[in-house]
Amino acid sequence: MANAEHSVRGSGTTDSRMGVARAALWLMAAVLAIRQAAAVLRQPPGERLTDLETWLGENGVLHVKGSLYDADKFTGTPFAGLVLKPLARSAEQSLGVAWTFGTLLLVVGLGLVVARALPGPVSRRSGLLAAPIAISLLMLSLPVRNSFYLGQTSIIPVLLVLLGCFAARGERASGLLIGVGAALQPTVLLFAPLLWFTGRRRAAVTSAGTFAACSALAWAALPSDSWTYWVHHVAGAGLGARPDSLANQSLHGALLRLGLQGPLEIALYVALAAAVCWFGLRRAVRYAQDGQLLLAVALTGCVAVAVSPTAWQHQLLWVLLAVVGRVGRRAADRMLWPVLTVLAMTLPGTMLLPNMAVLLPLRDNVVLVAALAAACAVPFLPRTSPYFRAPIPTEYALPAPARWRRVPLLPFWRRVLSRPNLLLELLVIRVGYSVYSHIRAAATGGVTAAEEHGRQIVSIEQALRIDIEHWVNHAVVKVKWAEAFFNFYYASFHFVVPLTILGVLYVRRPADYRWARASLAFATLLALLGFWLYPLAPPRLMPGMEFIDTVHGPQDLANPDYGAMTAVTNQYAAMPSLHFGWSLWCGLVVLVLAPKLWMKLLALLHPLFTVCAIVATANHWVLDAAGGAAVVGAGFGLTHVLAGRRQLRVPPGAVALARAAQAETETPVPAAPK
Repeated sequence: MANAEHSVRGSGTTDSRMGVARAALWLMAAVLAIRQAAAVLRQPPGERLTDLETWLGENGVLHVKGSLYDADKFTGTPFAGLVLKPLARSAEQSLGVAWTFGTLLLVVGLGLVVARALPGPVSRRSGLLAAPIAISLLMLSLPVRNSFYLGQTSIIPVLLVLLGCFAARGERASGLLIGVGAALQPTVLLFAPLLWFTGRRRAAVTSAGTFAACSALAWAALPSDSWTYWVHHVAGAGLGARPDSLANQSLHGALLRLGLQGPLEIALYVALAAAVCWFGLRRAVRYAQDGQLLLAVALTGCVAVAVSPTAWQHQLLWVLLAVVGRVGRRAADRMLWPVLTVLAMTLPGTMLLPNMAVLLPLRDNVVLVAALAAACAVPFLPRTSPYFRAPIPTEYALPAPARWRRVPLLPFWRRVLSRPNLLLELLVIRVGYSVYSHIRAAATGGVTAAEEHGRQIVSIEQALRIDIEHWVNHAVVKVKWAEAFFNFYYASFHFVVPLTILGVLYVRRPADYRWARASLAFATLLALLGFWLYPLAPPRLMPGMEFIDTVHGPQDLANPDYGAMTAVTNQYAAMPSLHFGWSLWCGLVVLVLAPKLWMKLLALLHPLFTVCAIVATANHWVLDAAGGAAVVGAGFGLTHVLAGRRQLRVPPGAVALARAAQAETETPVPAAPK
């Protein structure tokens, strides 16, 4: 009886927590939806839904007599133009509001259909949380955001295909929906072979027939436009102002960006498109037969993206849907593909990859590369694989429980003591640094406020008798070797040492790597909050105090634009000093984890040299270093509160033994028979 009561109580607690988590996720999805709608509706009528305005506005394409394609603004099919024609007479300001909320409903519908189509078996928790997570990811994705801002209709074909594959009753209705979607976007016709080879042949024939009927109707109503689209431009190839722009994420657009033109480009494009269709559709059919129809539909959509003559960014939702595929036998590798896909579909390429010439072709075609990888290369696991539901664990120590078990969502956070996937880790570090740089550059509070805060810092230091910056700065300038040393140290070791320590921990101490990385991330986030709330002029930018900028050279303090530095960083992000904070983090991590005394002592020299460098070069006040120490301490504290105390490394064999012993102690003793 006691065991039964405990089980019921535990089940009730789990259900309660699950309900809170689900409510929180739905709230997040609602906030994202409201934010997207508000961002569009706040724009003046002439600046929002610009693509819709070019079609339906007073001077829109659908109002102009003659061809739809004369102005290089309309890139849709003649059937799309025929469908939109009736809307041209009612193109008023209220249409923008109706269009925005209509797009919201389409996105919600997409999320609900995707959540219901997840390949089984699906756990109860996944089933409850899938819909709000799917809607949130859709709201954050670049295709949906572009559709909101531009007023595009490209979400409609995606929704029609998903409804045809997962919601329509009967093969005829399924084929009808997919055929209408193909009439709006011709590459959607690639779903007909998927239907045919997976046994839904009536649906395949119906979709092809519907596409032909809609295209014939448009040809009869708009013969000149149909000739232009299907013959002159070969299903839309070359339509739009710039087919080689970064927005065209297709093989055709990529080849044009690489400088290929004429017959050579066309021949190479046709050959590559045929190869992608062959390999991609074969893989899609195989996964559909395996019971992963949503993954098969996503892969077919990725093929359509790659081979389409013009695959604008707002048409690329198929790539995001490929996130449902499971990749990797090891638990540490399981999150690599989902995170890569979500990042590629939510962030611009400039944030994913550095601005290096050798990486430009990859950075300019990130979404295309993701589509090609999903369609032809990524080894998604079949449902018959033993690793589909139970990946190989890669633990190096026992996980520590969360500190606050009763707080909603926090019980899901526990300390992970495995080595993460290296590629995923490098990408997360790169994206994190990009976000840090953007926030740091945006956290500007004005020259006047920054200088006033600088005078406040000077007053506090004078009261504490630690205002040594001016004396140290001028003393170092008089000793040339000291000036050169501190300039070099300030400019060279800020990133090198933390990255080196993270690399060593990743290889040699995987059980402690995540602990160290999380504490550094928390400290950096807190520092960004300080940059935003308290802009502070460093000593070198304080007028009338006669500091010497030894690193950047003389500055024109009468002009707030201090040359190239202003373009790449916020000059007033001085409090707290992350130069000192990161160096202190390095020293503390090595002090705690290094096996030898000389290593610990050597590590403490780094924060010592750093604090001397930031003061000697007039880049920080002494109190900035104190602020850096405070955020680092808070970072370690947050990590301790959320993930528990740092544990020593345990050999892999000990984990299995400890778990077996724990299972024995927790197994309830059967009651004696009455």
